Amino acid sequence: MQDLTQGVARFQRDVFPARAELFAHLAAHHTPHTLFISCSDARVVPELITGTEPGDLFVIRTAGNLVPAHSPGADGVAASIEYAVTALGVRDIVVCGHSACGAMTALAEGHDLSGAPAVAAWLRHADASRARTAAGDVPALVRQNVLAQLANLATHPSVARALAQREVALRGWVFDIATGRIEEVQEPAASSPAFAA
Repeated sequence: MQDLTQGVARFQRDVFPARAELFAHLAAHHTPHTLFISCSDARVVPELITGTEPGDLFVIRTAGNLVPAHSPGADGVAASIEYAVTALGVRDIVVCGHSACGAMTALAEGHDLSGAPAVAAWLRHADASRARTAAGDVPALVRQNVLAQLANLATHPSVARALAQREVALRGWVFDIATGRIEEVQEPAASSPAFAA
């Protein structure tokens, strides 16, 4: 906790004063251009890997960057998606998986999750991805999972409407932690170029 407290003190002493004008603007304006859905993994920091400023990204982080398909009832992920699309008017939605993902590794390698029943239940949102991937192939599962989550996103009414009206674009990325590279993930018929983040 001391590291966090010292970090807050550094922010208030060094960072905030130098960016006071930006934060004054942000206090009255919330207009992110992108909804960025990534894994909760501490090694994946959306603002850092995209070089964006505070206020640019509306971020949802879930274990395995999973996006449950739309269903009736209250759901924090669905509510955040709907808010980003309908209230904030984001123009792009990125689902970003990453190398060495613990969630995808557990699924690909068939880890025993009986001691973590909530995790096991959550990871069922990746069942379709796992069914389309050879056992043990973590990198392939990470990519397939990004594609599956993009498909799940399109089941949300707010996203479906925005897609139909060409108001939003969906993008799939895989971040390689060791190299810092981003691979754009597309359906197999399309190319998947890599680019530096």
